[in-house]
Amino acid sequence: MRFLRPAALTLAAVGVASLLSGCMQDAICGSDDYPVLQTGGTGRQCVPKNEEPPAGFARFPSGQEPKHVDDEWDVYWRTHTVDDTGKTITA
Repeated sequence: MRFLRPAALTLAAVGVASLLSGCMQDAICGSDDYPVLQTGGTGRQCVPKNEEPPAGFARFPSGQEPKHVDDEWDVYWRTHTVDDTGKTITA
């Protein structure tokens, strides 16, 4: 019986690790920040929620903010950006 306990614990740990690695996605920013896009370029950074974007950066258009690495909008904004007027353009 003793040999079953370590094997069962190991098996359970591997199962939990597999579930977590398959279900969790890396967030673009931390929970207290939001992503901003470089105007005229594809650079990005995270800004604290209580601050405005720094000069040369803009908020993503509403509903088009990337939330997780490789999600639909993260991939889209790799080849698109916004100009100084907020119009979406090809980068």
